[in-house]
Amino acid sequence: QVQLVESGGGLVQAGGSLRLSCATSGLTFSGYTLGWFRQAPGKEREFVAATSKNGGSTNYADSVKGRFTISRDNAKNTVYLQMSSLKPEDTAVYYCAAKSKSSSVYYIAGYSYWGQGTQVTVSS
Repeated sequence: QVQLVESGGGLVQAGGSLRLSCATSGLTFSGYTLGWFRQAPGKEREFVAATSKNGGSTNYADSVKGRFTISRDNAKNTVYLQMSSLKPEDTAVYYCAAKSKSSSVYYIAGYSYWGQGTQVTVSS
């Protein structure tokens, strides 16, 4: 049974930092591209960042480029999202996801497995 469990969300002031973690089990971690997505109230889920199977390649949404960093530890089967210079518009539920297909990292439907999400709230 595949499981992805996010943690590390919370309430932070604008300009602050948080690090999200996503621990996985039940899959061959190194065989999956890992992504982070987010969904704000009343909005569609959107791509945030992704890392390739060996971590050698990363992609970011323009809105978070230079502020967020995605990384993975294949020994711990865990992917991270370091978020800095947080803004109120970063407030959302953040989800990690895993895919083995060769579809674009931005394509939500290409991800086979999803976590339950963790809430990030940034106050102004």
